[in-house]
Amino acid sequence: MADANNKTQGRRKPKENNLLPDIGRVQPQARELEEAILGALMLEKDAYSLVSDILKPESFYDNIHQIIYRAIVDLAVRQAPIDMLTVVEQLKKDGELESVGGPVYIAQLTEKVASAAHIEFHARIIAQKYLARELISFSSLVTNKAFDETSDVDDLMQEAESKLFEISQGNVKKDVTQINPVIKEALNLLEIAANRPEGLSGLQTGFTPLDKITSGWQNSDLVIIAARPAMGKTAFVLSMAKNMAVSYGYPVALFSLEMSNVQLVNRLIVNTCEIPGEKIKNGQLLPYEWEQLDFKIKELYDAPLYIDDTPSLSVFELRTKARRLVREHGIKMIIIDYLQLMNASGMNYGSREQEVSMISRSLKGLAKELNIPIIALSQLNRGVEGRAGAEGKRPQLSDLRESGAIEQDADMVCFIHRPEYYKIFEDDKGNSLIGLAEIIIAKHRNGATGDVLLRFKSEFARFQNIDDDYNFGAGQNFSSKINSSSPAPASGQDFQPMQGSGNDFVPF
Repeated sequence: MADANNKTQGRRKPKENNLLPDIGRVQPQARELEEAILGALMLEKDAYSLVSDILKPESFYDNIHQIIYRAIVDLAVRQAPIDMLTVVEQLKKDGELESVGGPVYIAQLTEKVASAAHIEFHARIIAQKYLARELISFSSLVTNKAFDETSDVDDLMQEAESKLFEISQGNVKKDVTQINPVIKEALNLLEIAANRPEGLSGLQTGFTPLDKITSGWQNSDLVIIAARPAMGKTAFVLSMAKNMAVSYGYPVALFSLEMSNVQLVNRLIVNTCEIPGEKIKNGQLLPYEWEQLDFKIKELYDAPLYIDDTPSLSVFELRTKARRLVREHGIKMIIIDYLQLMNASGMNYGSREQEVSMISRSLKGLAKELNIPIIALSQLNRGVEGRAGAEGKRPQLSDLRESGAIEQDADMVCFIHRPEYYKIFEDDKGNSLIGLAEIIIAKHRNGATGDVLLRFKSEFARFQNIDDDYNFGAGQNFSSKINSSSPAPASGQDFQPMQGSGNDFVPF
């Protein structure tokens, strides 16, 4: 028995917790490759151009190598020769020569490599090691803060997604493409457009005069639709989304930062069924309106339209959700209502203008990455209100609110202008402007600019072509399941069609 106990005591006890961190781990690094790269940069005059878009000083693990590479970058920026002597002189000028080991260490680096033949391959390894270190640092930071009970979890999530977005953005690289495959793709798109009866190369909006100027919304384009409050920005994109999803079957995603999914669906019901919004709210529908609702609402069922009503949506969240929507539902277009309500993942900026600039750049990058059009609504500043005269009320590019970067990043900028709102009822030729809206294409990177006239029916929050006019008369009869199977709701009872399920995306 004693022998058995002694044997047991001599055995190594198993770990009780396999999740304990391994002590003594060394961070990912490749010091020999760092030395080889620095040596090659000082041997071959064109070597820097091969690694300049892959490496930055922080990519090097060794602090001495960071200092040396920073000196090489300084020389390259000034278009000065890069060799052992010029690097030594630059380090002297920076006061860093002794801290890196003096001229002797610089000379040793050039002796450790024969040529720059594999410098690009070596640089990509160094970049991967740097990215791995960044992810380790990121995960360690999140872990420590998650264990800290004084930390606010919501703030931590914002900080975590901000940092992860920063890391991923810094690692996005795209190789150049030889022109031949691009020409084939362009010709293929041209043939597709030629075979369409309407001759459009992009996604149809259902607004015929707008499609003629734009040739439809184009893939990878960022389109800004801007207007002052009460001009009908949301009504315009809802009318457009309904046309695209119902009439043409395009899967469309709408990110609404201002309204809930139920509010948006109710507005779509008003738009489609031509029933005043107040009646949809209070449920006081006349018998023919119930028939009208039952008949027209069928258009919306099973439409490939997806709504996300996450408030204060961040750029990082949008990227994640947009990728999933494209992958799982084949989304062809994304609408954001509206840009100024987004945030840049909790990052710290000196001003709101810088943050909006970051958001607009990210939206353009996302449109290119997913190869779909992104439509973002935007507010205009009050400059429009202060200008006198009919012409002064027309929006201008300088009226875009909070950032000139919006104009710069957008492939197209459209303004919604309703003269009737400013008590302007006739144009200079005496033509009536009542019930009309101008879509002003103020910027079009790949096409013409111009003005488009649409009809705006304010009572139904709907934009439509001037020639389109489908109304339901009170005397028309419809086959109605509502009237045949169930009575109309009692007076005062709220009518709440299509309640949201609480999921991120609500298809209807």
